[in-house]
Amino acid sequence: MNISMPAALKSLVDEQVRERGYGTSSKYVRELIRRDIERQHLRRLMLDGAASQPGDAVDASYFDGLRARARGRAAG
Repeated sequence: MNISMPAALKSLVDEQVRERGYGTSSKYVRELIRRDIERQHLRRLMLDGAASQPGDAVDASYFDGLRARARGRAAG
């Protein structure tokens, strides 16, 4: 795949490759695409959450239970 871009964008990509330690412009572009996919996934999750019905109210004991479960998984 070849991508055409104006000289100003090419300069920006080349600068990012140098400054951030990417080996090639292709690696930089792949990273941008991966980040965009993650951003889109997070956006979908947030929109799904916003559209969902409210859950039960949470309190300190709810978070204590979450911490205990997380510690159990980390130890297991």
